[in-house]
Amino acid sequence: MTKPKSTSRMEANLPGPEDIHRQVLPNGIVVLCRSNFNSPSVVISGYIQAGSLFDSDEKLGLADFTARALMRGTEKRDFQQIFDALESCGASLGISSGAHTTGFSGRALVEDLPLLMDLLAEAIRMPMFPQRQVEKLRAQLLTGLAIRAQDTSDMASLTFDQIVFENHPYSRPEDGWPQTIQAITRGDLVKFHQKHLGPRGMVIVIVGAVEASQAFVQVERVLGDWRNPRQPESPVLPPVRPLIQSVTRKVTIPGKFQSDLVIGASGPKRLDPEYIPASLGNSVLGQFGMMGRIGEVVRERAGLAYYAYSSLNAGIGPGSWDVAAGVNPGNVEKAAGLIQKEIARFVKKGVTADELADSQANFIGRLPLSLESNAGVANALLNMERHNLGLDYYRRYPEMVKAVTPEQVVEVSRKFLHPDKLAIAVAGP
Repeated sequence: MTKPKSTSRMEANLPGPEDIHRQVLPNGIVVLCRSNFNSPSVVISGYIQAGSLFDSDEKLGLADFTARALMRGTEKRDFQQIFDALESCGASLGISSGAHTTGFSGRALVEDLPLLMDLLAEAIRMPMFPQRQVEKLRAQLLTGLAIRAQDTSDMASLTFDQIVFENHPYSRPEDGWPQTIQAITRGDLVKFHQKHLGPRGMVIVIVGAVEASQAFVQVERVLGDWRNPRQPESPVLPPVRPLIQSVTRKVTIPGKFQSDLVIGASGPKRLDPEYIPASLGNSVLGQFGMMGRIGEVVRERAGLAYYAYSSLNAGIGPGSWDVAAGVNPGNVEKAAGLIQKEIARFVKKGVTADELADSQANFIGRLPLSLESNAGVANALLNMERHNLGLDYYRRYPEMVKAVTPEQVVEVSRKFLHPDKLAIAVAGP
């Protein structure tokens, strides 16, 4: 058995309440900062409460289209000037959208933090949506959707979501459909920006060679007077209806030499008490080593898959727990049968003490590695704020992981994974 090593020294170096500085501006923006003077750089990351949950079915993809268009020209700079400003100092800045939020991230040398903040503020507060740039972006989005329609992995995942999250917002692709992207006008982008982008619920994290007080000054300087009285509250998510029997759905994509399949069910939310036991169970099922039991049975022993692994996807709303595999089209049924049998065995017999201990040691050991860079720390701080985990979460994390028992893992697996109530999505020739 591999036992987790002592974590007291490691915990002392993890982000915690004494070195994470948090401030809420009068307009509601939450600012988090952790200083790191070991490098001369700084990373910013954050989100605004504006995602595809606000999209109508007729114009699905509007939030994503809007987010991608924000840096195509502002009241102060055109697209080329924005690019040149970043390029001149080796900085980067990107904006994208998800189901719940519009996210942003960037990096620069610390002396260029004011410029980075200027560019971010201009993009989110005063975009111009130039018609020429909008049409260029539309063409890129449509090309991406055409590629997605020919990608067996993407289509299997999309179909899986449609089964598991039927009649739920999560069943919809955040980047929309070709016909919905075609229907979106420049006026739609302007209206979405004016209504949905605002300071309420916004979070910005700054990590790097800057004092917290100076980081707060920079955010206050460019965003402190931002107001949007029209900004709506985030929609309330409906519950997910569990499957009452297994459902299989196939998508035919002619000319392909590989089939992809996704098999699983809905899973816990990030804040659910089952999340950590489920994560450790998922590691045993299809992650640890050569992709856990799934990789061993389906890929290594049977030789039926090019890849095979399991995933636990959890966020603000209900997540999914699934197994994905890429196989020869002639082996789809055999591979699917083996995966279902392995899920049934996992649910029935659970995990061994040795398997759990190995995964616990892996979870605890890789935590410091994930926090070695400014970007890793920024992502961790953003995760804590997004899910209200508490500023001491990463200090508590090793003990929470070590406290999980084999009995808890089998209990949570039986709650979410029912071998006779699985979504089975296949895409291929």
